[in-house]
Amino acid sequence: MKKIALAGIVVSLGMLGACDQLDRNDMKNMDHSAMNMEHETITELKSSLGVNELNAPKLLKPDQEDRDSISYTVRAQQGTAEIFDGIKTKTYGYNEDFLGPVIRVEKGMNVTIHLVNDLKEDTTFHWHGLEVSGNEDGGPHNVLKPGESDTINFTVKQDASTLWFHPHPMHKTGEQVFKGLAGLLYIDDKNSERFDIPKTYGDDDYPLILQDKTFTADKQLDYDKTMNEDGTTGDTLLINGVVDPKLTVDRKKIRLRILNGSNMRSYTLHFDNGMAFQQIASDGGFLNKPITTEEIEIAPAERVEIIVDLTAVKRDVINLVHQDATTILPIHLKESIDNPQKAKITEPLNNLEISSQVKRKKVTKTIKLAGMGKSVTINNEKYDPNRIDFTQKQNEVQVWEVENVKDAMEGMNHPFHIHGTQFQVISIDGKEPVGSLSGLKDTISLKPGQKAKIAVKFPEKGIYMFHCHILEHEDNGMMGQIKVD
Repeated sequence: MKKIALAGIVVSLGMLGACDQLDRNDMKNMDHSAMNMEHETITELKSSLGVNELNAPKLLKPDQEDRDSISYTVRAQQGTAEIFDGIKTKTYGYNEDFLGPVIRVEKGMNVTIHLVNDLKEDTTFHWHGLEVSGNEDGGPHNVLKPGESDTINFTVKQDASTLWFHPHPMHKTGEQVFKGLAGLLYIDDKNSERFDIPKTYGDDDYPLILQDKTFTADKQLDYDKTMNEDGTTGDTLLINGVVDPKLTVDRKKIRLRILNGSNMRSYTLHFDNGMAFQQIASDGGFLNKPITTEEIEIAPAERVEIIVDLTAVKRDVINLVHQDATTILPIHLKESIDNPQKAKITEPLNNLEISSQVKRKKVTKTIKLAGMGKSVTINNEKYDPNRIDFTQKQNEVQVWEVENVKDAMEGMNHPFHIHGTQFQVISIDGKEPVGSLSGLKDTISLKPGQKAKIAVKFPEKGIYMFHCHILEHEDNGMMGQIKVD
């Protein structure tokens, strides 16, 4: 299935039932004057010049580790980073000046994380995609003031997956993420170790944190000057905090774990030589089987894992490209390895299913996402910390219907995120979801007028947020609360 993105309006042909044969040339020849473009506020992204070698983020060293438990300290701090040669940019980071390290935990482990706020403002530590109690989730009600610390404890019950962590203070999330507060959280398990896939961190298994920024003339991150109420976008893409990145690898199979850590921008990615690749995982872990595709969409907060086979590539450089012509990552190929990896994935990666009983369940919760800018709402309401919008029993499966309400100006995409759970997509506009949506999800991007039915179960108790993950919409109150008991 081909997917195409136009100036921030992402068209999913499989979902919308459009002609499967429409390609990029067809899109170029379309009459755009007939399309409603009032919502187009996306800054044009510059291509990477490919001059700075991409490095994998550091792995955070545990404070303590044994067979069954592990502990870490995660510190939100401010600093300066040399993003551009010879220039110090003021930034935020976790345990570092800019961005954060990768935290690795294993299924079954008891995990302790000591949280420290060394910023001069309030913040929270939200564990995006992690199934933990509401008290440990790090929503806007879990604020740490400057100089304060806290400790959370949980047991990892999820399968292998790529999650992330970021701040979630009310009205400040967009700015703090823009300044650099974001990091990855890997869950490992013994089952995935059996798979014949790349898994050596930083050698054939690379994380890619995509974030677009706009810098001032003196190369600073001035959020107030850049901020857009409908989602802040930038002209400069950083990957893992590196500007104009390139990746140099052997001609072998590599695994890319891609996080869209941008405030608002969605990415539509493909390779400039047209080569196919395999998606093996989404937000919450492995798909049942790999999906072969030539293009993939990633909305804000979503993660995808892909395997790219470079063994047969004849060129010395291939480019990972956004939309039609924006190079985001040149990949330079070295010599072939002695024993090229020819094996294909033959065994199931997962065994996810949605029972017919769940599919027949009535919708018990309806979510209507609407508005723009400061007028965004969910079910005609803005977030109120003193209001509980929904309740649900722990481990009870309910069917939610989430609708992106089309307005007189057509509307815009809304990536909808639920804390504390990984849900499954039952349908999009009454149709079975495409393969990339068949895995566990914590975020789903809906286009104007689209409706999704999702099966939602909360493994833990507490108060959790649900919201649009365009960070400025979230800050403007496009958010609600559910109490799980």
